[in-house]
Amino acid sequence: MPTRERKQEYFGRMKQLLEGYETILIVGIDHVSSGQLAKIRKELRTHEATVLMGKNTLMRKVVAAFVEEHPGHAIEELNPYLVGNCGLIFVKKNLDQVRQIVKKNVKAAPAKVGQVAENDVVVPPGPTGCDPGQTQWFQALNVPTKIVKGQIEIVSELKLITKGDKVGASEAGLLQKLNILPFTYGVQFLQVFMNGSIFDSAVLDISEDAIRAKFIKGVRLLASFSLAIGIPSQASLPHTLGRTVRQMLAISAMTNYQFKYSAPWDKLFNLSPEELAKLAASAAPAAAAGAPAAAAKPAKEEKKEEEANVTAGDLFGGGGGGGGKY
Repeated sequence: MPTRERKQEYFGRMKQLLEGYETILIVGIDHVSSGQLAKIRKELRTHEATVLMGKNTLMRKVVAAFVEEHPGHAIEELNPYLVGNCGLIFVKKNLDQVRQIVKKNVKAAPAKVGQVAENDVVVPPGPTGCDPGQTQWFQALNVPTKIVKGQIEIVSELKLITKGDKVGASEAGLLQKLNILPFTYGVQFLQVFMNGSIFDSAVLDISEDAIRAKFIKGVRLLASFSLAIGIPSQASLPHTLGRTVRQMLAISAMTNYQFKYSAPWDKLFNLSPEELAKLAASAAPAAAAGAPAAAAKPAKEEKKEEEANVTAGDLFGGGGGGGGKY
């Protein structure tokens, strides 16, 4: 098929996918073999997902043409990310299952000279199977070794390569001799276009439980802040009402005055008779302390009443200021 016809076919196919899908995964395919891609394509067909590869310039032209036909469409945000060796996966549903399929199709690979390490590479201790004549490979990399039964043995674990560093010739040669495949090659998730917005693929790793925990933490912080500054909010209202009810119940217990929601005590508090007696006994001294003083000094009655209320508030956890309001 001539090149022009192939391009026209590609244009039509990609436009059709842009119209039919709202979720697009931008993926990196560095070092990914054609066999891996073929396997991923086959497995994704059962989940209504389509893999599309092509030249970046061609994909950007299709996106630009699509935006011309649909002015203001958010898909134009896709173009800046179509760089390097990348591709697109169009997903209709089951995004998590699509990600699991892509992640499991990885292949172990050796370290190559000049390659940027995708993770730390650690050489484990133990026999290497190398004869003593190859000691120079280990000495060049400062690998602690000893000769045991006619072969080189690594004495202790050694971190050979750090993530992000370039692999040198000596490191690559040693790993090859030890038959260690430290890296994996597979499709890498880069960005996600969903519901008109584009964001980093790391967001997809956040679970619903983590989101729920963050939300609850935020509500608690808002409630604490509202209570601290004295401005009620929807988050602090249940705490304020609960504290007010506790103060009312404390006053009811101290004065032996019962209202609709304060009796019967044994059902409300679920306390035993002994505990109720202890509660009444602890409240009695505070109530009795002000009576003689009030009779001897009527002029200071108001002050004594305030002190008694403060004592009751402190006793039942209502706070000094709260007790005097009721």
